Amino acid sequence: MNIILFDDQGLKSNLLPLTYIRPTALIRVGILTIKEKWGQYLSGKFSFHTEDYLSVKFPPALENDNLMVNGAVCPNAALVQEIKGLSMGEGLKNDGQVIAFRGGEETTTDNSQIEFIEYGGDITIISQPWQIFKENGAQIRADFELITNGRESQPLIDEYTKVYNQDSIFVEEGVEVRSAVLNAESGPIYLGKNSVVHEGAIVKGPFGLGEGSHVNMGAKIKGDSTIGPFSKVGGEVSNSVVLGYSNKAHDGFLGNSVIGEWCNIGADTNTSNLKNNYADVKIWDFASGRFKDTGETFCGLIMGDHSKSGINTMFNTGTVVGVSANIYGSGFPRNFVPSFAWGGAAGFTTFQMKKVFEVAEKVMARRGQELQEEDRKILQHIFDISRHNRVWES
Repeated sequence: MNIILFDDQGLKSNLLPLTYIRPTALIRVGILTIKEKWGQYLSGKFSFHTEDYLSVKFPPALENDNLMVNGAVCPNAALVQEIKGLSMGEGLKNDGQVIAFRGGEETTTDNSQIEFIEYGGDITIISQPWQIFKENGAQIRADFELITNGRESQPLIDEYTKVYNQDSIFVEEGVEVRSAVLNAESGPIYLGKNSVVHEGAIVKGPFGLGEGSHVNMGAKIKGDSTIGPFSKVGGEVSNSVVLGYSNKAHDGFLGNSVIGEWCNIGADTNTSNLKNNYADVKIWDFASGRFKDTGETFCGLIMGDHSKSGINTMFNTGTVVGVSANIYGSGFPRNFVPSFAWGGAAGFTTFQMKKVFEVAEKVMARRGQELQEEDRKILQHIFDISRHNRVWES
């Protein structure tokens, strides 16, 4: 089966800055990315249909018969069963939203000839950044079942580690746990291949730890949280998602937040996730160019890829940071920090592309990755299209 995970442009715009450098289906929610979830259910070749500037890195592999799946939709068994039953020229919608359809190459740009059927079953569509952490606990539980079904966990052998509800803890090969507390009474705990939970860490489920990632000494993980692959996390973390390849290695609070890849959160950086008056949180909306009401009481930091914060940075409730921003200094920076901003509460200048590339090269090399020419073109494109947000340039 040829499976194309397509970007719905409206949903992708809603999910900025997290979708600036990736198709929507590469967002991590739960233990897995959305693409990885579909890979658990469907056998075949996967590719992406996304914006032109991202297609240089994520090209579509179109055939005469393609299963087109909305990359913002998290699968479940009932939905997958309906999708598998689609014939050529048929599709599914939910409340007007295209979920999936089966068609030829021409339908990637025009699906008007597709006969859509209304799907009324349970469905999870990630359409806003805050839904990533809001849905994370449920998605960890669902992914845990997918990943561990029929498999046997590696043993936890450290005599000084305290475990609660061990049946809901799954340990992959190469995991190290030392003098920690793992409490899976409220939800499962998944420890990915070669991950490490260091001395004195307290981990409460639901929790997912990616391959090669570390929970540092004395960390307090309060649940409904995911740390993607090759990342480090310390301090206090609650209901947050780190997509991967990022560090929040030191003390400080991260709550109800989403952190992109290749980010670094400086020591004692803190995020506010609740307003003092308990009012609903408003966050920056890239599509409209203004703040919008999330309808949520709790919302912390949404940080795009390659961004950094210096030590003791304080993020106010509902702060959105774009791509490749560098934030430092005393006081609270503004609630919206544009892409390629350099500074803090005292003001910003522009992080120029030569330096952006230099830093990205160094950061990625530390994880054995290389900044490719396609990555440079993508970052340059984001720099150009986000220029209007950097008001100091005018």
